[in-house]
Amino acid sequence: MSELLMSGVELMVVGMGIVFLFLAMLVVAVNSMSALVERFLPAPLPVASPVATVTKSTVTDSSIVAAISSAVHQYRLKHK
Repeated sequence: MSELLMSGVELMVVGMGIVFLFLAMLVVAVNSMSALVERFLPAPLPVASPVATVTKSTVTDSSIVAAISSAVHQYRLKHK
């Protein structure tokens, strides 16, 4: 019985070692691929959107403010 138990423990250790080595190789592969992609394909520069260029001084039209206020009020009434 002891020989069978030792054989099972040995098989378990070998199996866990193989899984550990595979996961370690996977981490190395993912990190190296990430480094290669960042090196040869840099991220594109962000493009300024029209919404980002709108400032408080440009949104002074009272009709726009009234429309937004009305929409927020109606939304809050429907979603109580």
